[in-house]
Amino acid sequence: MKLKTIYLALCFVGALLPYWQFIPWVVAHGMNLQLFVHELFANRISAFFGMDVLVSAVVLIVFIRAQSAQLNIRCRWLPVLAVLTVGVSLGLPMFLYMKELRVERLRLMVEQLKSQDNAAASSDARSIQ
Repeated sequence: MKLKTIYLALCFVGALLPYWQFIPWVVAHGMNLQLFVHELFANRISAFFGMDVLVSAVVLIVFIRAQSAQLNIRCRWLPVLAVLTVGVSLGLPMFLYMKELRVERLRLMVEQLKSQDNAAASSDARSIQ
């Protein structure tokens, strides 16, 4: 199985699992941000996970910006939006999927250029003889 297929599947898992827990909470409490933060940091274990996710999200956004610019990935805002609306669980596999697509396209372009160069070299060799 190709990596891009795995990343795409992980996008669905990364969106469904967090919202599976979040949507019932919103239905029960509404978008009560104060209660959300209070419950997120209710004890040291939940605070540990909350801080880990926040730091991971910031690091991922920096990584997405740097890698997107380096590889000229289009729609680089999409995984950032995914991080901000769902979380790292969606943003990371989405970006990795987009990166795999870009690398695949670049490899194809390199192969096409090589085959054109080989064809031109063969043509030049025949014209010299």
